[in-house]
Amino acid sequence: MTRTEYNNSVDQFSDDIFRFILKLCRSKELAEDIVQESYLVLWEHVREIASEKAKPFLFTTAYRKMIDIFRREKRNSDIETVSSSHNWYENETPDLQQVLHAALERLSEIQRTVVLLRDYENYSYKEIAEITNLNENQVKVYLFRARFFMKEYIRKPDLVV
Repeated sequence: MTRTEYNNSVDQFSDDIFRFILKLCRSKELAEDIVQESYLVLWEHVREIASEKAKPFLFTTAYRKMIDIFRREKRNSDIETVSSSHNWYENETPDLQQVLHAALERLSEIQRTVVLLRDYENYSYKEIAEITNLNENQVKVYLFRARFFMKEYIRKPDLVV
């Protein structure tokens, strides 16, 4: 990968990676740090990575860095609890975006990751399997279960609030 290709990858993929990590960790600062660290790792391997492999490499690196941070914080019991409660009022009907976000937050970490990669970032099952260290069948199962949960969650108005 050349310097120009590296710079192009920053322009093309950094926003997508940031959104993906932000939806998983719910911390803007942490997401920014992870994206920056992912590009640092790409720079360290710039001669070994082909430009067409930059996007999957970056997503994989960012995802694994986030998992490492979560594991380290969990081990040290320093996890900051981010409130996932919503400030919807009884008379206010949440819009679809809010409902989908609430459903997404209730998924397990791996289900949320698979849904974000497949439905938001349009990765193939094979690419998702490579990023998450799962096999393709596991990816399909997690995706099916996550979508089923989200569909049921949206159908039941009493669960939405």
